[in-house]
Amino acid sequence: MLSGKGFKRLITIDHHITKEENLHPEATGEFTSLLNDLTLAVRIISREVRRAGLNDILGWTNTTNIHGEIRQKLDTYANEILKKAMSQGGHVCAFATEEDDEVTIVSSDKKSKYIILFDPLDGSSNINVNITIGTIFGIYKKLDIDKKVCESSDVLQRGRNLVAAGYALYGSSTLLVYSTGNGVNAFTYDPTIGEFLLSKSNMKIPQFGRQYSTNEGNAFFWDEKVKNFVDYLKTPNQDKRFPYDLRYIGTLIADMHRLLNYGGIYLYPANQKHPHGKLRLIYEVNPLVYILEQSGGIATDGKNRILDILPQQIHQRTPLFMGSPEEMALLNKFLNNTQTHN
Repeated sequence: MLSGKGFKRLITIDHHITKEENLHPEATGEFTSLLNDLTLAVRIISREVRRAGLNDILGWTNTTNIHGEIRQKLDTYANEILKKAMSQGGHVCAFATEEDDEVTIVSSDKKSKYIILFDPLDGSSNINVNITIGTIFGIYKKLDIDKKVCESSDVLQRGRNLVAAGYALYGSSTLLVYSTGNGVNAFTYDPTIGEFLLSKSNMKIPQFGRQYSTNEGNAFFWDEKVKNFVDYLKTPNQDKRFPYDLRYIGTLIADMHRLLNYGGIYLYPANQKHPHGKLRLIYEVNPLVYILEQSGGIATDGKNRILDILPQQIHQRTPLFMGSPEEMALLNKFLNNTQTHN
């Protein structure tokens, strides 16, 4: 039986989207329709992920993507589902995805004013071992709604221009986290009724944490300042706040979601193997950083605010440092050579 507290949480994502739309008298319903199409795609992907060991959808394909990575069957499936869902409503004029070489122009109709960028299935290396994976998305408006979409200006926008962003986690439950600039809300999928129900509202990252997340196997190739910072986090001190615990899943959105809930810091710095960073800026990093900033967190490439970076091409990569305000302030001291001891 549901408790009184449970009844208070019986708010569906459709109801929540409509409620947010009502805050904008100029709204036409197009954005709400787009988000509804997106949540339908997430439901379908979630269903197939749950059955992945039974429906011959695990394993590798015989093709590679533009990054030279062999595609997983689930990668390809999720990509096609999202593309179909985003093409059917008439509200999306273009999309770009990790799995496709180029931008796809969906519609030249001037009435189609939204652009969506997505990583259809983040965490590909974890698919076959039943570890949390997910979908990342970011939504922009055309800069000039009276003109046809232009890749160089409309698709390659700064992250600060996002009108919405979010991610779906396919883990112990299916969770959809999103923001339209009015805070961060999380919805848990209840498969018995086929609905996403509000489970956390107005999420805020803690001001500091006790965890750091990074692929420390790359430490040999890091800049000395980054090495010193991580060593500092691992060194005990008198107030017992240190050492920090290492927590790293290898699925970016899973690491991000833990960061959002527990605080701390996530690092994927540039290194000798990836001098420009490894994570993709427009369809991985920008949407997640948008969520993080909405919750009170901070993210940089080591020098610049992530959401201020103007992309030059759709598969551009970037270093990433993101986390709670206190850890990010500490990181800046190391990067600027002003912190020398614990």
